[in-house]
Amino acid sequence: MTSPAALDRPEPVSLAALARQLKATADPLRLQILQLLGYNSFAVQELTELLDTTQSGMSHHLKLLAREHWVSNRREGTTVFYRRGLPPADASGDLQRTLLAQLDEQTLEPELAARLDVIEQRRAAQSRLFFQQLAASGAPMDEIVDLDDYGELAAEMIRRACPDGGAEALEVGPGDGRFLGWLAQQFEHVIGLDNAAGMLAQARQQVAGHSGITLLQGDWPDAAPPRQFDAVVMNMVLHHLPAPAEALLRAARRLRRGGVLLVSELCRHEQSWTRTRCGDLWQGFDEDELIAWAQRAGLVLLESQYLAQRNGFQTQVLSFVHPDDHTH
Repeated sequence: MTSPAALDRPEPVSLAALARQLKATADPLRLQILQLLGYNSFAVQELTELLDTTQSGMSHHLKLLAREHWVSNRREGTTVFYRRGLPPADASGDLQRTLLAQLDEQTLEPELAARLDVIEQRRAAQSRLFFQQLAASGAPMDEIVDLDDYGELAAEMIRRACPDGGAEALEVGPGDGRFLGWLAQQFEHVIGLDNAAGMLAQARQQVAGHSGITLLQGDWPDAAPPRQFDAVVMNMVLHHLPAPAEALLRAARRLRRGGVLLVSELCRHEQSWTRTRCGDLWQGFDEDELIAWAQRAGLVLLESQYLAQRNGFQTQVLSFVHPDDHTH
């Protein structure tokens, strides 16, 4: 009879397969690629710029990593972006998780960190310009999904995760400010942070009369107050951010023990027109991708819910908790 412990063990893998895994990463540049992909997804051209190498050489390294499932790729519009692959269920997955955890502990070389900042600033400027133009035009923001479609579910999930409320909550990218009102019913003080002055003007009108709501202008996370919160909310924000994995990690670091992170996001889709008409940098995310980022940040999934939209898109709402026994 098979013991429960045996059932929990990963499937064994051959020595030859383990050797291929090790060989795929036995190069300093390929290790740097994996380290960078812990921060974000990148196109071949961006990785070439970051690591100061040729495009053909970079493609060769990515091919070797992809063959052993260290990386995967997906198309966003006309560009193919690479990301870390999800570790397999067999013993080689343990090897991947161990190595990637070691890479995540390493600090980027200063020159590489500076190049990474240039790329992220370039993406952020693109997103910021779009929303400045959108606010100036007065056009609606709900071409894909409106808060009315998922807001009540998101608010209910916050209530279930924080049944006793809390002292302070932060919403990153509050848009027109409607969700801030729901948060103000549960938390003593609520902060809304947005990088577009026009969006904040709309939010200011929406929350007029709420004494417990503060609006701030600036980029996440640099402009956020340097303290921790009972809840951080990111509603339809990550697909506009230049570095969504890093943004989620920073959100986790702003949670008190027992604090909750709520993420509402588009599910992965193939509608590339959203990049130009809606200012999207990413075409949604897979659930396992969001969960993997949150777990890397030390968070635990509480609940995930899905909503189908009339226009064919699908929305996912996930809540995560900062365990009481976890320290940053």
